[in-house]
Amino acid sequence: MAGQSMTARTGNGNQRYGSKGERLVAGVVPLSRDKTKVLLIQSSSGKSWVLPKGGWELDEATAADAAKREAWEEGGIICQIEKDLNMIPDPRPTSALTKNAPKASYQFFEATVTEEKSNWPEKHKRTRQWYTFAQAAQLLAQRPELLEALKRSSLKR
Repeated sequence: MAGQSMTARTGNGNQRYGSKGERLVAGVVPLSRDKTKVLLIQSSSGKSWVLPKGGWELDEATAADAAKREAWEEGGIICQIEKDLNMIPDPRPTSALTKNAPKASYQFFEATVTEEKSNWPEKHKRTRQWYTFAQAAQLLAQRPELLEALKRSSLKR
């Protein structure tokens, strides 16, 4: 990614959708070089910990490009994508879907964090923290799609 923007993208105008109308979401499982820790970020509400993820946009050639952008915007990290963890369907029942949180399809990538910047687009509303597998699994327990991505990664158990 040549030169990181200090502006986080907003809105859904550029959002990609799948064949069933689901929002395509890309994210990373950001691991330490030795694969003993995963970096989680605070959710936008600040009430929980999540993996960096967001909408894959039309001007991004690949879901991996979108995932790296989200890692930068939300976590202030520069990542190297290591492997595709494949699609994870949205586990929420139809009753839990809303206009602001429509059905999604998640594409996660395992990535190695190569740099942590001290300033990033969403620094004012998110913190980041390294966790072990056991800690992260507990923190992500309420988000089955994020927990599944974590389990598919090669983070040391």
